[in-house]
Amino acid sequence: MIQITLPDGTIKAFEQNVTPMDVAKSISEGLARNVISASYNGTTIETVTPLTTDGSLVLYTWNNDEGKKAFWHSSAHVLAQAIEELYPGAKLTIGPAIDNGFYYDVDFGDQTISDKDFKTIETKMLEIARGKHTFNMRSISKAEALETYKDNEYKTELIENLEDGTITFCDHSTFTDLCRGGHIPNTGIIKAAKVLSVAGAYWRGDENKPQLTRVYGITFPKQKELTEYLHLLEEAKKRDHRKLGKELELFTFSAKVGQGLPLWLPKGAELRERLENFLKKAQKKAGYEMVVTPHIGQKELYVTSGHYAKYGEDSFQPITTPKEGEEFLLKPMNCPHHCEIYNSMQWSYKDLPKRFAEFGTVYRYEQSGELHGLTRVRGFTQDDAHIFCTPDQLDDEFKKVIDLVLYVFGSLGFENFTAQVSLRDPENPEKYIGSDENWEKAEKAILNATIEKGLDYVVETGEAAFYGPKLDFMVKDALGRQWQLGTIQVDYNLPERFELTYKGSDNETHRPVMIHRAPFGSMERFIAILLEHTGGNFPLWLMPDQAIILSISEKYEKYAEKVLNLLENHEIRALVDNRNETIGKKIREAEMKKIPYMIIIGENEEQENKISVRQHGGEDLGSISIEDFAKIVETETNKTLKQF
Repeated sequence: MIQITLPDGTIKAFEQNVTPMDVAKSISEGLARNVISASYNGTTIETVTPLTTDGSLVLYTWNNDEGKKAFWHSSAHVLAQAIEELYPGAKLTIGPAIDNGFYYDVDFGDQTISDKDFKTIETKMLEIARGKHTFNMRSISKAEALETYKDNEYKTELIENLEDGTITFCDHSTFTDLCRGGHIPNTGIIKAAKVLSVAGAYWRGDENKPQLTRVYGITFPKQKELTEYLHLLEEAKKRDHRKLGKELELFTFSAKVGQGLPLWLPKGAELRERLENFLKKAQKKAGYEMVVTPHIGQKELYVTSGHYAKYGEDSFQPITTPKEGEEFLLKPMNCPHHCEIYNSMQWSYKDLPKRFAEFGTVYRYEQSGELHGLTRVRGFTQDDAHIFCTPDQLDDEFKKVIDLVLYVFGSLGFENFTAQVSLRDPENPEKYIGSDENWEKAEKAILNATIEKGLDYVVETGEAAFYGPKLDFMVKDALGRQWQLGTIQVDYNLPERFELTYKGSDNETHRPVMIHRAPFGSMERFIAILLEHTGGNFPLWLMPDQAIILSISEKYEKYAEKVLNLLENHEIRALVDNRNETIGKKIREAEMKKIPYMIIIGENEEQENKISVRQHGGEDLGSISIEDFAKIVETETNKTLKQF
């Protein structure tokens, strides 16, 4: 007999070689019908895997992220089989599950694939799925594996990097693939399939290696869910920040300036400035001091910090100067500069904490295939701050930063989020710098603060930064998509590397603790996500133009200017449209630009010294005084812009 512990703490005894599916059936037939994957002692397994030792079992359904991962991983096998049957000679490489669906990278050789072929592939996938083929894992020797894939240089490369005795294949139907495991019980659970797109992708992400075709797909256990997802995709297209950014005249890109380097247009620059001022005001109340650092630094600075060893390959290449041996880097992050600002003076424990903040632009050489609008760029501005404090101040300072992040989210309409405590991977210590003792202290501080603030949180092992653990805020937008926004990190390591000190109450020299934090993360990515979350309908306090004055004819230009001046006196951002166009066309164009209020003026409004107000979306607020309109704007602003 073996003892199996369930997630609620219940311990049940079963005969050795019981399977997760057997355990599910012992709980309820309904659960057994819905279980599609499982994990045992933290390792993902099949529902038919025999359990031979005591351990902890988690059963996953479609409603769990791990269940979806197994579903989509299994579906990638089905896609691969369909491609193999439809495109003889195509070489399969890798095909993982991703956040929404899966992909498979394929070398099609001389064959081509386009959206015209998607329907054929989908039909073949569903034909395979209907066979209800089980997924069977088997171990195989390295020699046998290499023989199996002797004509596929991609699989051969993967196998050569594996240890003999650790290699497994997965079989279903007539198809075999190199695989680590984690599948659904059988292909019959897949009821709906969609090939979404194809794109180019370099083998192993290396642009010096062959370019493959990446086939993206998604599957569901019900056709209704696929229909809903495709509707969501259409909504996402309407909200695409690249499309909205162009329509709202916020930003642009130029091939001459360079890929991944956004140019901010006047309205976008105003939007950024408003966001910056919003955070600066809150930071000032919280005791932060603004600093400014250069866009470059000597290579040695980033060698000292450890960033060059970890990120040197992803940075722009060093800039050499006429002086022999002198090299600079475009700044990949702000923290080393802030360490040197701290080091420029001597500090006592009475001076701490010191909170240095900067909207600092940094540069990272992202692969061209990874660039995407504002969400993945090569030059971006972080709302960075670094807090230098005593160990005794750490807990309180960390909780204050959480309060600041929550204030930012609350004022910008991000209400659905989870806190992710990102810890180091104890199995891969070489990924990190610093002592075990410092890591344990830092991880404990983050967990304690998260619990004390009552945040809904999850723990993710292996997601820490190389120098310390962190608290990431995973936000769901209006379409239910999850984004990482805002991060807080505890760091005992950079203070050691830069030999930062303060004099304690015992008159001895001590090492401060460093907190890294960025509520926005980066201005570019934050604005992109905010654009898609709101569909361009920003909170009123943030809108570049809060109102537009539409005159019925040119006769009312003077009254329009008078109204504009009065609105400006009430600090309402407005503009005038005096064009010789119909009022209907002016309203349609104002709606397209998502301007919150349209102020329509004609003969009656001028005579009564009033304005007719129409809200974005079509609601008519009637004829009111400018003072009453100013109160409406003030009320709406106060409703969304929280007090810190």
